[in-house]
Amino acid sequence: MPGSPDSTAESAEQLVDSRRGKLHPAVARVREAVRAALRELPADTTVLVACSGGADSLALAAAIAFEAPKLRLRAGAVIVDHGLQADSAHAAAIAADQCRSLGLDPVEVRAVEVGSEGGPEGAARAARYDALRAAADQFGADVVLLAHTRDDQAETVLLGLARGSGARSLAGMAPVAGLLRRPLLEVPRASTAAACIASGLRPWHDPHNDDPQYRRVRVRHEVLPVLEEALGPGVTEALARTAGLLRADADALDALAADLAETAVRRTDDEVLCDIGMLEAEPEAIRTRALRQAALEAGCHATDLTAGHVAAIDAFVTGWRGQRWIDLPQGVRAMRRGGFIHLKPRVTG
Repeated sequence: MPGSPDSTAESAEQLVDSRRGKLHPAVARVREAVRAALRELPADTTVLVACSGGADSLALAAAIAFEAPKLRLRAGAVIVDHGLQADSAHAAAIAADQCRSLGLDPVEVRAVEVGSEGGPEGAARAARYDALRAAADQFGADVVLLAHTRDDQAETVLLGLARGSGARSLAGMAPVAGLLRRPLLEVPRASTAAACIASGLRPWHDPHNDDPQYRRVRVRHEVLPVLEEALGPGVTEALARTAGLLRADADALDALAADLAETAVRRTDDEVLCDIGMLEAEPEAIRTRALRQAALEAGCHATDLTAGHVAAIDAFVTGWRGQRWIDLPQGVRAMRRGGFIHLKPRVTG
């Protein structure tokens, strides 16, 4: 159950290891990660932390509450109530009270309605991110902090691997994505739990985190432990490190693909055109990225556009045998005609 509002954190100066007279190492590690992620921000920047009340986000909230005054930042919190459990409003209120007790201001609870598109996890994530962006607009925040840890990153890599995804998916979550920042991607989940204990905070445990109907839960409780047992300790750290390495490669390839799209892809009023002559001279890794971007511009959703779809579009360039067309998600149709690949909504009725 969530901790009561009376279970406030001890003052920062009291968070010491009584045996050594030093700041608890888990608290120090979380604070250092937050400081490194935010130190370049201008003074008076408003930063919001997305806090569910769980150990990861509560440890992050405590760290930003401590570091913000030193960095001359304004720090608040947003608690998103997904309404997926009977006591979700109560849990959100407890999280908000703990954030206020840490000195964060503003603190707001935002209730959202979770749809069905993208599955339960994807729909909840979409609703949460929409709420966070709306809160950032309301409070004039330039940064929203998310509490994803190194363990979350490793799970993301495995999920991408299971889907047969490319380098971008295997690169995991980016430390910075627009206004979103993830300062704890190199911090293990065990450190956030220990930081909460050392700080006198009482995290809420989301029962969904133990529900095996969710793929991420199965990876966390079944797959990763087996890998650690079979391959030895350090698998989680290695997966997260792999994500960082792949992200650098993916960023470079995406930049090259964006340059190619500037010349080889153009949009008209009703379709997107891809110049086959320009595309066929490029390496596959760059060409297919440009084609994927063209399909997204034509109306496909990133969550529904698969590598198989992109490969089928690419066949118009590299394996042309008179194919008529291919149908893509969101009613987009691709066909080859007159030296171009045409992507546009298909006519129905």
